[in-house]
Amino acid sequence: MNLSDSQTPSMPRRVSAMEAVLTHLRGAIERGEYAVGDKLPSEAELCRRLEVSRPVLREALRALATMGLTVSRTGKGTFVVSNGAVEDPTFGDYTASHLLEVRHHVEIPVAGYAALRRTPEDLDQLSHLLDRMERETDTTAWVAMDSLFHLAVAQAAQNPVFRRIVEEIRDALAKQSAFLNDVGGRREQSNREHRAIVEALVDGSERDAVDAMTHHLERVETTLESIVRPHRT
Repeated sequence: MNLSDSQTPSMPRRVSAMEAVLTHLRGAIERGEYAVGDKLPSEAELCRRLEVSRPVLREALRALATMGLTVSRTGKGTFVVSNGAVEDPTFGDYTASHLLEVRHHVEIPVAGYAALRRTPEDLDQLSHLLDRMERETDTTAWVAMDSLFHLAVAQAAQNPVFRRIVEEIRDALAKQSAFLNDVGGRREQSNREHRAIVEALVDGSERDAVDAMTHHLERVETTLESIVRPHRT
């Protein structure tokens, strides 16, 4: 099989090997090649057929599970549980819609407060963290810093309740971030959006900070919708 077949000329960015594997497996499930209740071939067999490494395959399998198409059973394998991705995937203890609802009501005003209350130490921490994120090439390390970034913005708002709320959803945010980065190629775009947020905080502009965080969360939602929306042909 040539995985490049899953790419189209209109794609605005290069499709990763993981995305190509995901597209292939998702399509096979939606077309009924793997029916609900079926067990997928073993990892070794899928790697051989698709000519990819085991880490790449496992990332794709994790994405399938997040999208509600499969479930992995220890010692037994991966089984198809749905032929259409759920519209509201779960990240950790929370669904995507619950996360977005809370983030809109918390992180947007938090950004505004942070612009008014941030200290020089807060700005140094955020700028240093953003510089590291823009240089980072390892997905796992970047995802960890992504959740730290949002926690640092909450800290800059100088209200411990805000920080506690973001801390509570931090694990779910990291899982969502990893999913959007792996499947939606969000990392570079997120870096630009984070940079706009930091610039607004540096300027002390409440309005710009609110606008920048609003734009960031809207892009998260749009990317998520584009991934989970059924795309049968």
